[in-house]
Amino acid sequence: MSEQFSIPEGFVGTVRLFPLPNVVLFPRVTLPLHIFEPRYRQMTADALTGDRLITMALLKPGWEPQYEAKPALYPVGCVGKVVADQALEDGRYNLVLRGLSRARIMREIKCERLYRTAQVELLSDTGLTTPTDSRKLCLLLARLARKWFTSAGVDFEQVSRLFKGNLPIGTIGDVLSFVLPLPPEVKQELLEQLSVAQRIARLIDHLQEKQPPQSKSTSAAKFPPEFSLN
Repeated sequence: MSEQFSIPEGFVGTVRLFPLPNVVLFPRVTLPLHIFEPRYRQMTADALTGDRLITMALLKPGWEPQYEAKPALYPVGCVGKVVADQALEDGRYNLVLRGLSRARIMREIKCERLYRTAQVELLSDTGLTTPTDSRKLCLLLARLARKWFTSAGVDFEQVSRLFKGNLPIGTIGDVLSFVLPLPPEVKQELLEQLSVAQRIARLIDHLQEKQPPQSKSTSAAKFPPEFSLN
């Protein structure tokens, strides 16, 4: 695997946590981030002078009263690597984070930093599909994705190349799970499902069962999306 998608050698499972209420990162996708809170500026500075790793985690419902403290997290996040960074004059940062691996949060670690840290276990895909099944699933996903992207005002041609290469069906599913306008809880469910076959089946079920959201603008939506705020 290319180094840009690999966990660095010497990784011992200790990570910096970046919890957000509406962002779920997946392996092999890139997430633009705008960092402005003091605790996450510190996290970013530490990451840039260290292993450049930041682990995204989704906050559980009811997080609002405890946002400044330690609200509850879903148990599985995604370890990402900062692949592009821009330090702004006022101390904020613009980052691009690339997902590397699903990870189960085993326990949080007390530290003197402003941000949260944890010990995680890296997770691997299971339940891989056969080449024949993968091709069938890819065709079905392409048809469903076209419907959803078109309804959301995104030109499907911008993402059609996803289906034209030799990407594994698991990666295609993860990219679609990230970019499609799905509820965060659905994305989290897909992130936590380690079986590729079951993950793709759940994604297909959702796309077939639910109506795609209608675009609120007559102009095409941007792909990829703009920076996410912390």
